[in-house]
Amino acid sequence: MVSLKTPICDFGWKAPDFHLSGTDGKTYALDDIRGLRGTLVMFICNHCPYVKAVHDRLVRDVKALQDLGIGVIAIMSNDPAEYAEDSFDNMKAVALQQGFTFPYVFDETQAVAKAYEAVCTPDFFGFNADLELQYRGRLDASRKEAAPIDARRDLFEAMKQVAETGQGPAEQIPSMGCSIKWRSDSE
Repeated sequence: MVSLKTPICDFGWKAPDFHLSGTDGKTYALDDIRGLRGTLVMFICNHCPYVKAVHDRLVRDVKALQDLGIGVIAIMSNDPAEYAEDSFDNMKAVALQQGFTFPYVFDETQAVAKAYEAVCTPDFFGFNADLELQYRGRLDASRKEAAPIDARRDLFEAMKQVAETGQGPAEQIPSMGCSIKWRSDSE
């Protein structure tokens, strides 16, 4: 397992569109999940210990952001042929077990991960109401284990600021996680 950090936020970079199948049987495009006050696009997966460590915090913080008018989607771009735990059926099970309040979609061709230049799971892209990138940082101080319960909620605080001002924080700590598992025919 390779641990990677996300690049520094490219403020103002525009969110690429997508059309991806969700675990709920629907197909989602960027406009379908776009929020009035911002949009959060997350790259996660089922098998990554960095993601597993924060499921409860992710669900908590996303719900709070949705209440602030932030639209949210989670995209799984890993190759399930390499990691069976990341299969579409397992995505459905994880979304149900964890109580996801947001669409969980499969990037089967990995084209969306490439368009976003996603590098790891979790990888967070926080956009303002004009779909301009304002946050590319971490959820909180968690790594393969959850951070202390009183850890600063970096993603929540940053996206709350985006919802209120349209601007993300100047200082951002990169997210860290497992590398995207690229298909051998897609690199």
